Amino acid sequence: MDKNQIVDLLNRFKNEEISTEDVLEKLKKLPYGDLGYAKIDHHRGIRNGYPEVIYCEGKSLEHIQGIVKHMLKEKNVNILGTRASKEVYEGIKEITDNVEYHELARIVVVKKEEFRKTSKNILVVTGGTADIPVAEEAAITAEVLGNTVERLYDVGVAGLHRLLSNVDILFNANVIIAVAGMEGALASVVGGLVDKPVIAVPTSVGYGANFGGLSALLSMLNSCASGTSVVNIDNGFGAGYLASMINQMTEKN
Repeated sequence: MDKNQIVDLLNRFKNEEISTEDVLEKLKKLPYGDLGYAKIDHHRGIRNGYPEVIYCEGKSLEHIQGIVKHMLKEKNVNILGTRASKEVYEGIKEITDNVEYHELARIVVVKKEEFRKTSKNILVVTGGTADIPVAEEAAITAEVLGNTVERLYDVGVAGLHRLLSNVDILFNANVIIAVAGMEGALASVVGGLVDKPVIAVPTSVGYGANFGGLSALLSMLNSCASGTSVVNIDNGFGAGYLASMINQMTEKN
């Protein structure tokens, strides 16, 4: 239940359209729903602006289906599941037809309402095409959270002219997510060109000394480009969520 639904509930009670018992029953379940194996946070949308997201990797299909069923019953909002396999998608399809699967991003979305679109946009940039799966996780997350998202892929520092020929797209963005593996230099280059927040996402793309993305992570953490922040290795979801929070805040101004 989000803020608007609570206001609607109180207005219905005020207008005598719903009984005291019905209001108490709904409010009793408001903090969280206890499924035994999972406790669904009903307050997440009130506190953080968006309902709880399902991290699917490592969960059994049965548990994921149970969580989705509960959320469908309690919330009239879109449901986002990250790190979801094709099997998870097929399992959720058994529950509802309003489901989309973004295979590259490994994201499943139960779409109960149209996504909002902000007037200001988030730009997702990658160093290479191997970084696109993580970039798509960030992009799809931001779109589901109600943002206008643009993509600029394969513009890494090995061919810097590709990035420099697209500076107008960089300058037009309100928030930029820079996704790169190898040495992770893209975030510093982008950060040195723009006056907007840059969220750097190191990926595990690279040869042996890349250490599974650790070299890119350390490079981004040591960036001398002010206004650049860093999320964890391959954490496209975290970058998309943070970018959405920044974009939504400036949208209100």
